[in-house]
Amino acid sequence: MSKKINFTKSVIENATSPKNTRLVLHDTKIVGLQCRVGSTGVKTFCVFKRIRGGAPERITLGRFPDLTIENARRMALIISSEIASGANPAQVKRAHKAEMTFKELFEDYLEKHAKFKSRTWEKDLGRFKYYLEKPLGKKRHSQITKSDIAAIHNGISREPVRGKKCIDGKPKLKSGSTANRILDLISAVFGWGIQSDLCQHNPAKGIKRNPTRSRERFLQKDELPAFFKSLGEETNLSVRDYVLISLLTGARQANVLAMRWDEISFERKEWRIPRTKNGDPQTVVLVDEVIKILKARKGHASRYVFPSKSKSGHLSDAKKGWARIIKRAHIVDLRMHDLRRTLGSWQARTGASLIIIGKSLNHKSLTATQVYARLDSDPVRESVQKATSAILEAAQLDLFNE
Repeated sequence: MSKKINFTKSVIENATSPKNTRLVLHDTKIVGLQCRVGSTGVKTFCVFKRIRGGAPERITLGRFPDLTIENARRMALIISSEIASGANPAQVKRAHKAEMTFKELFEDYLEKHAKFKSRTWEKDLGRFKYYLEKPLGKKRHSQITKSDIAAIHNGISREPVRGKKCIDGKPKLKSGSTANRILDLISAVFGWGIQSDLCQHNPAKGIKRNPTRSRERFLQKDELPAFFKSLGEETNLSVRDYVLISLLTGARQANVLAMRWDEISFERKEWRIPRTKNGDPQTVVLVDEVIKILKARKGHASRYVFPSKSKSGHLSDAKKGWARIIKRAHIVDLRMHDLRRTLGSWQARTGASLIIIGKSLNHKSLTATQVYARLDSDPVRESVQKATSAILEAAQLDLFNE
């Protein structure tokens, strides 16, 4: 049932429809503007017009009284103008409704890309849940603007670390690198969307990153005796061996923790890591001291060098053990990752070139990648062995005497 009438507030308020039928009111002032009245009393404004070269389309505007008659008429005029210019607002609306939310786009990125390409995907999931799900999760990806992302980036940069304060008593803020990692994650998700034809642009591009200062901490010569003495006193042999192998291979923590026996060749004195943080496999040379540690650990039946009862089957971290070691040695501001930098620094002290150091630490450089690919393991092994000997000499302690 339909009826033409001049829309007024009282007319719309008093309009009713018999049970199981719908009354369609047509506005006499704006051609194509309708108010559809359901039997339950719900009244919805819409525009009903023929699209150029196609069938008529109905574009819903909103419900009365949330949407006033005046605003419904303004919207109807805009839509009529778009249709006259050849556009199809109904098609645009359908596409928008079908478009992924950022949460759905992130889940697609995680399941089809990150889990196969990145060892840090679990951290990315945690970052999404903590920093991104609430502000962006329900938004359609095309609705997300550069200013939305910049606001998140700036907000994290100014967010205080829970329970920590600076010397002056003010709240300690999260590092700029945390905000940068979130920015990188957003950019990676949109990059995946573009690559997969799920979205058209990356609003994270062009946002200024926080300046970060490269950490330069590594074990100094005068710290080595106390460090190795403390290592020798460590009662947890898995922690002790994990720290030593980390130091003398320069490998990343996650790779050492997940080290497997089938990746190690005692004959070639090499450790083949199938996939590293930068996405490429890596061959790590094993100096004699590391071979001794590994042979001493070979007795257990696990496929992992550092087995545990954790879900992964291997040691998940050694934070408590590391804290004991540096506390006994009275060493401050030294992190596990600094051991990786320590090997590189001692390689440099013993005359290794930057290319050799980069090869041994599996650094990925656009300018040096091709050189690394052609570099043989022998000069790398020689460099790591020299650095190891220098470290042990400075420590004034032979932890490897049998």
